[in-house]
Amino acid sequence: MLKLQHIGKQFDGKTVLDDISFEIGTGEIMSLLGPSGSGKTTLLHLILGLTGADRGSIVFGDEDLTRVPMKKRGFNIVFQDFALFPNLNAYENVVYGLRNKKGLVSPKEVQEYIDFLELTPHLNKKIGELSGGQKQRVALARTLVAKPKLLLLDEPLSALDGVIKESIKQRIQSIAREFKLTTLIVTHDPEEALTMSDKILIINQGRIAQFGAPQDIIGRPANEFVEQFIIKQLRIKRQNIFNLFGEMYA
Repeated sequence: MLKLQHIGKQFDGKTVLDDISFEIGTGEIMSLLGPSGSGKTTLLHLILGLTGADRGSIVFGDEDLTRVPMKKRGFNIVFQDFALFPNLNAYENVVYGLRNKKGLVSPKEVQEYIDFLELTPHLNKKIGELSGGQKQRVALARTLVAKPKLLLLDEPLSALDGVIKESIKQRIQSIAREFKLTTLIVTHDPEEALTMSDKILIINQGRIAQFGAPQDIIGRPANEFVEQFIIKQLRIKRQNIFNLFGEMYA
């Protein structure tokens, strides 16, 4: 569904991304994982179309999108700060992007997305009256009603904690499965990547450190960086990861 080949990007003569290649299928969730400054957000922006690649190609389905403008790609992003309009209520935020897209979705379909994300009791609330988890669900609903071909999430859990974070993780997984929506998540947190994703792309200093399924990365870290970044950080959260991967992580 989405295929990147030999992507490279420089800013002011400095290489930010170098020879990035990967492929993910329909309905899969992939996390872009790495420390701050590793290039993962730049890669997300390249896929979205906010900035262009210096070399390489971006293919979605059978279409080469490398030089296609962002507006014509049909991808949508949920930003880290949700980017909701505080002067509008939750429902108005959900349907805001449909003003100039008459006929894209029916009122019944909009309500189905709202019901799926359990937002009906909160539709008349202003954004300031919502919890962090409710804001995230509004942002997700606003994105889903636009019927994106690809869903991009920039640090979607960073402002959440505890039960709310776990709930949103499950929502994101349900969205990908229910709507067969290929989803890319930028995160700096190994636990988030390992517990949410079908595949993980670990980036270090603009290059791929490892790409694979969570079980493969846990069981066979490709190099010392992955060992340090993934395994040692996860020892703090050992029980959560042990519950998922059992003896592999013991």
